[in-house]
Formats: sequence, structure tokens, C-alpha cells
Amino acid sequence: MASLSPSLLLLVAIMVLEPRDMRTWGWKKVVREFKDIPETYVYVQQALWFAMKEYNKASKDKYAFKVVKVLKSQEQVTDSLNYFLEVKIGRTMCKKALGENENCLLQKFPEMQKMLHCTFIVATKPWIFELALQKKHCKDV
Repeated sequence: MASLSPSLLLLVAIMVLEPRDMRTWGWKKVVREFKDIPETYVYVQQALWFAMKEYNKASKDKYAFKVVKVLKSQEQVTDSLNYFLEVKIGRTMCKKALGENENCLLQKFPEMQKMLHCTFIVATKPWIFELALQKKHCKDV
């Protein structure tokens, strides 16, 4: 009968002893599933700012959009902090070339008004100042 090599035995032992550790296969280990957190939490605000910056950069609209209302904010812990954001955003009177949109007023004229319902997932590692927009989905309201 053939004997198993030590490296094969080690691989089998790892798979048996730690079957839930998905990092072995290239997936992130979820330490805590998405959980509701206040929209006022500092990292939620940072994630919202980043999501809107990325949305406006990718948008073909010549006007900037801003968050009108946060509908849901959740945090998940993996090797990063992931934020699920469900928001209502609106077209402002500021053109994107100006950069800032937090202080811009929403469009007043009905033909210029536009509202969207969006979900974003932003991954952040605040300890190294890293942010990444992992998901963006918007539809007209």
C-alpha cells in the first residue's frame, strides 16, 4: 500500500481542522455579517462621501448628485470594514467641474430634477486610508 506524502497529509489536516476559513481559497473570512449601524457613524459618513465622489466621477450627467436621505447603513467586518449604503440621491444645481457638492442645492425646476435610489458597498481599511467602491447600483425614483 502506498503511503501519503507529508505535504498531502498537512493539506488534508488543514481542510479538516479549519473548514470554515475561506481565506485558504481566496475568499474573505467574514468576522461579522452586515449589521445596522447609525448613519452618523464616522466611517459611514466617510463611505458615503467616497461613494458619491465615485458616483459623480463615473456619471455622464454634467451636474453633481448628493445624498438626500440615507435609507439604510450597515457594517460588515472582514479583513476590511465593508459598508452597505442604501440612499436616495438627487441632482444638484452645481456642475461637476466645481468638485464640491455637499453645499449645493437640489435642482428647483421640475424638468431638471432627478432622484435616484442607490445601493453602494464600500470597503475601507481606515488604518491605511484605503477605500474601494465594490458595488454601485442606482435606479430612477
